[in-house]
Amino acid sequence: MEVRARPSIRNATAVGRFRLRSQNLRQKSTEMPRLAALRRGCAASQCGRTGTKCSHWVYSFTRMDRLARFSFSLLLAGACLAVPAVNSLGSAHHAAPRTFLGFDRNSYPGDAALPRLRKTFAFTGYWLNTPPSARVNTWLGKRALLRESGFGFLVLFNGRLDVQLAIGDPAALGRSDALAAIAAARREGFPPGTILLLDQEEGGRLLPEQRGYLFAWVDGVNRGGYLAGVYSSGISALKENGDAIVTAEDIRNTSSKRQIAFWVYNDVIPPAPGCVFPRQPPAPSRSGVRFAAVWQFAQSPGRGRASSRFGYDRDGNCYAPGFAGRLRIHVDVDVALSPDPSHGRG
Repeated sequence: MEVRARPSIRNATAVGRFRLRSQNLRQKSTEMPRLAALRRGCAASQCGRTGTKCSHWVYSFTRMDRLARFSFSLLLAGACLAVPAVNSLGSAHHAAPRTFLGFDRNSYPGDAALPRLRKTFAFTGYWLNTPPSARVNTWLGKRALLRESGFGFLVLFNGRLDVQLAIGDPAALGRSDALAAIAAARREGFPPGTILLLDQEEGGRLLPEQRGYLFAWVDGVNRGGYLAGVYSSGISALKENGDAIVTAEDIRNTSSKRQIAFWVYNDVIPPAPGCVFPRQPPAPSRSGVRFAAVWQFAQSPGRGRASSRFGYDRDGNCYAPGFAGRLRIHVDVDVALSPDPSHGRG
């Protein structure tokens, strides 16, 4: 509707202001249908795709004066307020990223258990060599069946304890173990580019021999056509001087900008939710390690406050859903931003 200036206004300046206001109202009235269209299409527009906040659209309306542009920009910002901006990696700001649940354990759960496990878990851990405290590796030869069953992978190589590195050349041992990990990955059918994770069991600040071994292993894997990652503690450990040390952060801070993927364990409640299997598990960054790609938030057995109140069994273990009695399978529970965190499906 056209708005006319009142004839009773005496001051010419006031008349001019009224005319300008009338023009602005007419201008905005023609832009309102366009705003409605933007509201309807905001989620599919550049506002959602490129991470912009839609404010750049305002500057295309050159005929609007500054006041009208400002008013329109506020309305337009409201139109896109609920749409999360997305960065180049596909993770959304102001919205929880999609996450996937996985499990790992030292012993292969058995072929018959895979269909029921797949109902809960998108991926599984997979050992390339003998797991900690085990005598044999029962995972060998199971990649094809797991892949056919729909599982993604976290591919693990059991690293050395400090007592094994105290003598000799830790870096040479790291290079040798990297070659062993690559050879095992090839035998098991994991394609080049798969992320192989070194199991760094011991927490706290790494000693010089541990650091020498780990980084030699990382360099060897990265040179061999695969990608290196590390499984390490994301739990804050207090030293005698009161400093808080998180192993994953210590490794990253001393890595000289090496390319390393991090899988962290932190089953302390909180931030860990306990032995639970949510449809939308918390993101790995909720572990307390912001750069973590994978978070192991429940272990078997759990530590500290693990109890039936947090989903753990009375024996302290975390059991996968869907199994009863002697068929129960205890697991460690993981969350990742991909259903195939190691990219091992090929």
